[in-house]
Amino acid sequence: MNKVPVVGPTYEEMLHPWKIDPETRRAAFYMKTKDMLHPLNLYNITWRSINDEIAYFMLPPSFTGIKANIVVMYAKDFPTGSHKVGPTYSVLTEKTVLKEVDPLNHKLIWPSTGNYGVGGAWVSSRMNYDSLVILPEEMSKERFDLIRLYGSDVIATPGCESNVKEIYDKTKELKRHDPERIRILNQFDSFANYRFHEYVTGNTMVELVKEENIGNGEIASVVLTVGSAGTIACGDRIKKHFPNAKIVAGEPVQCPTLSLNGYGGHDIQGIGDKHVTWIHNVMNCDGVVQIDDMDCKRMLKVFTTKVGKEYLKTVLGEETVEFISDKIGISSVANIIAAIKTAKYYDLEEGDNILTVATDSIDRYHSVIDKMPEIDRYSAKNIYDRVIRFQEPSFFFEGDMDNRRRWHNLKYYTWIEQQGKTIEELNMQMKQSYWNEKAAQVEDADRLIVEYREKHAAELREILGVLNV
Repeated sequence: MNKVPVVGPTYEEMLHPWKIDPETRRAAFYMKTKDMLHPLNLYNITWRSINDEIAYFMLPPSFTGIKANIVVMYAKDFPTGSHKVGPTYSVLTEKTVLKEVDPLNHKLIWPSTGNYGVGGAWVSSRMNYDSLVILPEEMSKERFDLIRLYGSDVIATPGCESNVKEIYDKTKELKRHDPERIRILNQFDSFANYRFHEYVTGNTMVELVKEENIGNGEIASVVLTVGSAGTIACGDRIKKHFPNAKIVAGEPVQCPTLSLNGYGGHDIQGIGDKHVTWIHNVMNCDGVVQIDDMDCKRMLKVFTTKVGKEYLKTVLGEETVEFISDKIGISSVANIIAAIKTAKYYDLEEGDNILTVATDSIDRYHSVIDKMPEIDRYSAKNIYDRVIRFQEPSFFFEGDMDNRRRWHNLKYYTWIEQQGKTIEELNMQMKQSYWNEKAAQVEDADRLIVEYREKHAAELREILGVLNV
């Protein structure tokens, strides 16, 4: 196998894919349905379609029971079916062009609780690297199957979504046994994860409400549950355009780390990792809201099963229900619930827009939903009424300065005591200038990506192929 690392789009090209070379873009879109494992699909890492349309749907007030619009960008059309492929590509690409990793000498380790590991497996093989994913054993069967399908090994560690320390311990063990070969690509402290969402996801959200003329054309709030806290970095970009926008983080009531300094296990796969991540700008967070994992799973069953959809069609309309049903997963429902609670807490008005994302879709949760009790039309109505229509704005915690400092201080125990970060940098994170500087590195990264592609143009052309499509 040719071991020249394959590098694809820049951050700017992921945001605005029409800036990709037209031949490459057409070939990549052709490969999207022909061969999902072909490296040309790296150029399909974007929120936009081949027609430059942003992938989204809206939940109207008639369905949610609130006055504001809930606008959901969905990630099902990304190459792995989740937007987490964006951060994994960004993390590995930055390290590749900086010559911190190379496929001849290194094996990549992706510590993950789900979609980041899936994305890491897919990206590694497409970019010519060998990889290993570390994943809690209680994650869905579909996640493990996808990781192996995409060409990576996987190790299951004890516990569930919130057992992140066990993942860290395993990565340290692997590094200790083979320090020259092992390279750890940690989503929880990698600022390429932050940069992808601050620049690509955040700017896409801003462009969406303007291009589609949604509501009042502004963003009142961005509401996102946090795992690595990569996606919520989009809020930093949104506030640059709409300074009064509220950034609200969601977390499971079963693991209330930010809101109550709490702990516990839960099953909203992809969020609630029982620590405050290094890349989470908590000093820019306006609130934290709790969501029950069983509410999420029950409502996902209503959204995606025949009997549940039949009831929802009386509320939301047949075409909309069918469109949404294959584009959401457990954490997607959590984001929707958190958005409803936020709208009620802030008493948002008609025309206000709340932005959130559907991180993945039902295709990786059938094994979870199948274990839940069956529902009938009556129970589907009851679930919808309680979880959506009459959801309470309870368990909401304001981001005043005291709470922001509490959230910030929690980083100490994971990152200074356990992971070797410095007090000096931790203190720097209290200033917005620190985060602005991290975001601004997109420009340097893009320059290095272009230089790399030009230097290795012949090898990349041979690997990617020339398609007459």
